[in-house]
Amino acid sequence: MQTTPLTGVEPPPETAVDLGKAAQPSVGVDALCDAASATSGQAISPTLYNVDLAPTKREGRRWTGYSIFTLWANDVHSLGNYAFAIGLFALGLGGWQILLALGIGAVLLFALLNFSGFMGVKTGVPFPVMSRISFGIRGAQISSLLRGAVAIAWFGIQTYLASVVLRVMLVAMVPSLKELDGNSIMGLSTLGWIAFVALWIVQLVIVSFGMEMIRKYEAFAGPIILVTMAAIAIWIFAEAGGSIAWAGDNALEGAEMWRTIFAGGALWVAIYGTFVLNFCDFTRSAVSKKAVVRGNFWGIPINMLVFGAIVVVMAGGQFKISGKIIESPSDIVQTIPNTLFLVLACLALLILTIAVNLMANFVAPVYALTNLFPKHLNFRKAAWVSGTIGLIILPWNLYNNPLVIVYFLGGLGALLGPLFGVVMADYWLLRRGKVNVPELYIESPTGAYFYKKGYNPKAIMALIPAATVALVIAFVPAFEGAAPFSWFFAAGIAAVVYYLIADRKQQFDDVDGEPIAIVSTH
Repeated sequence: MQTTPLTGVEPPPETAVDLGKAAQPSVGVDALCDAASATSGQAISPTLYNVDLAPTKREGRRWTGYSIFTLWANDVHSLGNYAFAIGLFALGLGGWQILLALGIGAVLLFALLNFSGFMGVKTGVPFPVMSRISFGIRGAQISSLLRGAVAIAWFGIQTYLASVVLRVMLVAMVPSLKELDGNSIMGLSTLGWIAFVALWIVQLVIVSFGMEMIRKYEAFAGPIILVTMAAIAIWIFAEAGGSIAWAGDNALEGAEMWRTIFAGGALWVAIYGTFVLNFCDFTRSAVSKKAVVRGNFWGIPINMLVFGAIVVVMAGGQFKISGKIIESPSDIVQTIPNTLFLVLACLALLILTIAVNLMANFVAPVYALTNLFPKHLNFRKAAWVSGTIGLIILPWNLYNNPLVIVYFLGGLGALLGPLFGVVMADYWLLRRGKVNVPELYIESPTGAYFYKKGYNPKAIMALIPAATVALVIAFVPAFEGAAPFSWFFAAGIAAVVYYLIADRKQQFDDVDGEPIAIVSTH
């Protein structure tokens, strides 16, 4: 059922707030909610609504197709992704097989990210608010905090890995600094602490200025990363005499080759399981669906094939030179004989890691914390809280503990597939894209997303079998062959179970959120 939103309602003088200027710090949450309530005719709750959680107005959105493309230009070329793709070479896949595996993953991701991104364009809300549709106004904390917890841990780990690159660069520039790199204070040397804290501060300063500054940084970093990685590949190609090894000594054939190709494609999708979940955090500020499609097209299938070509040249070229398989581009960078080029390459890797961290590991916990304490935290304050947690967990100790990486972070990551399955099935299959946006911000028991005490029991019920299957496949050795496909099993089971137990006969209202929307400052 299509419902026409209330328009033209003026807030009373004592609560009059211009929602178009509500991003100003002087505007309190209560006053903002009073104005939104008067404008929409709904009782907007200050425990569910603030400047950062409100929908973004369509006019003034700044994320273009290029903005979306530069997200992927940075994230696809992350050091972790290079390590994964080079690992396919080590497993026995040759050049064309690696490209095929990445191509399969890219096609699937292109479709999944478009579906996820369109949700943000239509509603203008971030992921924690989007989760209220299927999990309820309180149940949404489950999905947003789970996504945020994974991101905070990886923010700290990625910052630590970037600090290692910074240490290499500093010692190359000032060799005497090596004396500060031999001691240990809570697991890091003095130079290690200096490098880590410096990068930690830089990232917090950038994110303190909101999503708009992140957009600008990604736009700045994207071309630098593409040029740098291409240059490293060209250098290796030249060092290898103008030819490369198209496969290692253990080249796979037959059924095992095809299984590894499809497993590689599936794992490529699983790597982005976090991003397909909260992509609406970015597309809520996209200018149109076409911009999302264009950005995803150039940033996913096209950019990923370029990435694959660089991987093949790097891995194959270095294998021809030394007979050894590198683990990541940083292995190549450390062999650059010219100090100036070494420093420039290290700077590019630092720019890359910061860009990846900001988009993949900072935005999600910031919105999760803002959603948890909307009256007390805004985007900037939540950024400092999440960043501080990422520091005090001493992430280098997490990274150096395989049990933490595999069982804790791996287990949390395995649960993101079921969350995606429920959210997508509810939005696209059950509701067919119909959302009553203003009611995402009301606490009334009669509200569309109140369910039972703010939780949707059926969404939680759908998570249980899917999460169980995901964890069993991921960690029980007997299911090792199916492990690469665990994300698909979990997402599929959650979607099917939720669709079967949901009330498919209920009517849904499609109400625009523009009356309570805030002019996008992100």
